[in-house]
Amino acid sequence: MKITDKINAQCRQLRLPAIAETATKTAHQADKEKITYLEFLSELLATELGLRMEKEKDRRKKNARLPLSYNLDLYDFTCENSMEKQQLKQLRELVWLEQNFNLVLMGPSGTGKTYIAAGLCFDAIDKGYRAYFQTMESLIKVLKMKDMTRKAAAEYKRITSAHLLVIDDIMMFPVTKQDAVAFFNLINQLHDKASLIITTNKSPAEWADVLNDQVLTTAILDRVLHRCEIIKLSGKSYRLQNRKTIFNKENNQT
Repeated sequence: MKITDKINAQCRQLRLPAIAETATKTAHQADKEKITYLEFLSELLATELGLRMEKEKDRRKKNARLPLSYNLDLYDFTCENSMEKQQLKQLRELVWLEQNFNLVLMGPSGTGKTYIAAGLCFDAIDKGYRAYFQTMESLIKVLKMKDMTRKAAAEYKRITSAHLLVIDDIMMFPVTKQDAVAFFNLINQLHDKASLIITTNKSPAEWADVLNDQVLTTAILDRVLHRCEIIKLSGKSYRLQNRKTIFNKENNQT
């Protein structure tokens, strides 16, 4: 058996695919550069670790269930209601996440709340955090089904172990008393252990109308707003100002 075939077989057995793929190339490079055996070993291990980190990031991104638009590098600062560059830059540094701060993005529909929240969620994933994106509707479904199905139970476990949970469109639709209590229990469990990003088109004072329970609303707000930055977005719809078209921008002359 050739030495390369033997190494490949050993790597498969030890589940080291990156080393199997790059061992020969790295060996030739090591011979050319006259590096030590330990440096050669370090190069192989670094390659394997790099692949595993990329796979882990891909797994976290898949589990996060991000919407289609989340790349904040493409954020349009020329829009009427756009966030200031310095403000968005500070948010993307994620210092607030390290300090377990919450963010509430508040404003009318279409002003970029979901896009910013999803973008910050991706930035967190990219830096190694466990971050998840849920609409209020999907989150309530998980809370309802967590004791009934394995899928929901697994989703709930991921959420409760998160460093960051994004809750999109909170309090948009009325919820039952039972669902409101389950939601409070989740917020209480995450309090001071994880950060929240909440998007909403209602002010916190209006949440009581959705939950139909002033006491429960106060308890939720107490935990959400304890360490929190409220960012108000206004103006024309970010979506409409950045809408796609199927037609050429140039007017055709007839």
